[in-house]
Amino acid sequence: MVEAHGTGTRLGDPIEAHALLTTYGQDRPDGKPLWLGSVKSNIGHTQGAAGVAGVIKMIMAMRYETLPATLNVNEPTSHVNWDAGAVRVLTEPVTWPRGERPRRAAVSSFGISGTNAHLLLESAPDGPTPPPATESTQPGGRALPWVLSARTGQALCDQAAALAVHADAQPRLPLADVGWSLARTRTVFEHRAVILGDDRDQLLTAVRALADGRDHPGLTRAGAARPGATAFMFTGQGSQQPGMGAELYRSFEVFATALDEACAHLDPLLGRSLRDILFAVEDTVEDTDEARSLHRTGVTQAALFALETALFRLVESFGLTPGYLTGHSVGEIVAAHVAGVLSLPDACTLVAARGRLMQALPAGGAMAAVEATEEQVLPLLSEHADRLALAAFFLSHRPRGVRRRGRRRRGRTHPQGARPPHQAAARQPCLSTHRSSSPCWMTSARSPAPSPTMRRTSR
Repeated sequence: MVEAHGTGTRLGDPIEAHALLTTYGQDRPDGKPLWLGSVKSNIGHTQGAAGVAGVIKMIMAMRYETLPATLNVNEPTSHVNWDAGAVRVLTEPVTWPRGERPRRAAVSSFGISGTNAHLLLESAPDGPTPPPATESTQPGGRALPWVLSARTGQALCDQAAALAVHADAQPRLPLADVGWSLARTRTVFEHRAVILGDDRDQLLTAVRALADGRDHPGLTRAGAARPGATAFMFTGQGSQQPGMGAELYRSFEVFATALDEACAHLDPLLGRSLRDILFAVEDTVEDTDEARSLHRTGVTQAALFALETALFRLVESFGLTPGYLTGHSVGEIVAAHVAGVLSLPDACTLVAARGRLMQALPAGGAMAAVEATEEQVLPLLSEHADRLALAAFFLSHRPRGVRRRGRRRRGRTHPQGARPPHQAAARQPCLSTHRSSSPCWMTSARSPAPSPTMRRTSR
């Protein structure tokens, strides 16, 4: 089979046909002519893309074991002596099954002005049949994003409805292929949504929720996009949990490499394996002590630094680059490192020393979040200023809340009688052996002054 340049001109076609008759059309077995066709009869002349269109056509012909007909050809041109060799124009589809010999095709449709290259394709050897590409579940148990955008909110819902109809009509579409096409082949408009799910059912349920204008745990909407840089903020102590990062470590090489590099510098400073502590879980006897040690300040800060650095490298590998970097507590050091201010060895040395000094202070600190206003809480703390302090004030769409720090007393973060009269809900206390903003800490040491927001420097 030859996929010809085939422009249908009186000058070009006879020259190309004569060359094929002279080369491929001689000494062929009876009943096995060289078949000739051109995809230009289907889609026209695609100029610089003519070659790749022909390649795609022949690969699909091998896959479906059929040579497609050349359209709009009633009979071969009279300007070619077709009796000079065994070359025939494909006026009807012809079956092209696998056989003892590999199937071969030539593509002569490269370039705008004629045949500038001649490509030979050969069918791959028979191998084990791959499983059907249904992919009802994302490989590796990873959540998969489907992204949508439109010019208006209603158009975004309409896009979701169209996607749901298409996915229902094509149940064998690989989930990852759909996600790639949505992210890389669509124009990005102002109104956006991200659908996140582990399998087909989760993704389509969230897509239908978007189409109907309903909320869903796997759906995130964004209004009209505003111009501006992206900022990354790295958290401080209190966000640690046993086993954090274990699944990412198994799934992403970039994450695993970055975590291993940080641990290689931190392990000698801690005198133990930080990765073993990170991945320990509290539901097994042998891992319980390791898991609990994660909440010791000297280990906590090193663990958060290593994890957040690896998370940044992972997100960075996806092509997301921040314009600004900031952080709280140990997160400031992460921001300084990924911004290029501190090298990895220097940052690890600083983190280990900071955690070690804080760990050496008297223990017993505690912290809890309360859903109350600053004005409601401050009067209640005035009689206990030596033990309780207001550490942070949070603003959100929910009732405003504050965070208090101080000495732990009988399992409480407030002395008897200090609970707000309106019974504001105290959230689960953040786990840590030391509180760096409590009065006890402030009288013993000074935490490094918060740095201004750092613009990321080139490395």
